[in-house]
Amino acid sequence: MKKFWKNYRGTIILVIAIIIGAIVGIIFGEDAVVLKPLGDIFINLMFVIIVPLIFLTISTAIIKMESPKRLGKIMSRIVIVFVIMSLISAILGLITTRVFKLVENDNTANILELLDDDSVIDTDMSILERTASMLTASDFNTLISKDNIIALLVFSIIFAFAVRKSKEKGEVVTKFLVSLNDVVLNIVSIIMYYAPIGLGCYFASLIGTYGSSIAVGFLKTFIIYTVLCLFVYFVVYSIYAFIAGGKKGFKAYWSNILAPSFTALATCSSAACIPVNIKATEDMGVSHDIAETTIPMGTSFHKDGSVIGSVFKIMFLVYLFNTNTSIWFVLGLSLLATLLITAVPIGGGTISEMLILSLMGMPASALPILTIIATVIDAPATVLNVVGDSASSMLVGRLVDGKKFLK
Repeated sequence: MKKFWKNYRGTIILVIAIIIGAIVGIIFGEDAVVLKPLGDIFINLMFVIIVPLIFLTISTAIIKMESPKRLGKIMSRIVIVFVIMSLISAILGLITTRVFKLVENDNTANILELLDDDSVIDTDMSILERTASMLTASDFNTLISKDNIIALLVFSIIFAFAVRKSKEKGEVVTKFLVSLNDVVLNIVSIIMYYAPIGLGCYFASLIGTYGSSIAVGFLKTFIIYTVLCLFVYFVVYSIYAFIAGGKKGFKAYWSNILAPSFTALATCSSAACIPVNIKATEDMGVSHDIAETTIPMGTSFHKDGSVIGSVFKIMFLVYLFNTNTSIWFVLGLSLLATLLITAVPIGGGTISEMLILSLMGMPASALPILTIIATVIDAPATVLNVVGDSASSMLVGRLVDGKKFLK
């Protein structure tokens, strides 16, 4: 119980704070807006740290990337399986959110007024002009701004490759950036101590102004997301196991998958589940080299729960702001945004969420809305992220070693 509390303490406190905020908003109505400045403090703190967080996270990830050994057949099959499974997850999320409207809202103008942000992308710009404005900034001081997230991502990538190209001369810069990245991640952790107060007050103001409909939207989102996760967990992954190994694969999968599942629930961390997940996958009959390669790679590049979560975040904004988006845009953005989710237990999706807001042309101050969604779906998302890697290992085993891979 102590271990469970230690791993879930932050999430539980955040959820309680959000519930209290909702109750305050319902009871006091528009008078709850007086709490908005306390929510603004949290938003402003996150805005201050978002630029160095993006730059350092992206650049250090590329700088530290080592040239992997050619694993040939295994690596190519891993990529194929990851892409197909992630796409299926995104499609399931999209179908579900199209069938069930996550939130009702008929007053977009008032919500934008509450958010008090004029950073919405100009819809009168041409496609080329919008692309140029997103990918680049006209001056360095505008580059280091929350309003130019995409341009900052591009610059971070270019900078990282420049450091790698410098080789020995760039080692000092590498050590400095890696050290600074750790410091910034700790700053995020410190800011998140204030998150229960900030998000609670923000939520109270939101509910007080627009009534309980948006609170119902968050609750509805959690319920629909959880039901979909249960469907994927019990049905979709069973199909993957059967495709990989037939009846034997199905039995092997369900005989060993509970340990990674409960570990994911207990730790709420995909990275913490790597050892137990590798053992469970090997016990299913997957060869050691495939399990040792697929599970760690999946922790970074294959997150079914997070992909579905990204779709839910995007569609929540679509319904909340009454906008229209194409199916391909939602699928592409959800897959791209999921790749940017970091290993920080709470707040790890900040970069991903800012990317969603930027590409959708939404106000940056809508970030807490996505943070609340990420908080309430965290546990089921982690389970799918972990268990999905086990299922993917079986599929990779089938593609690499053939029908009798379980032997």
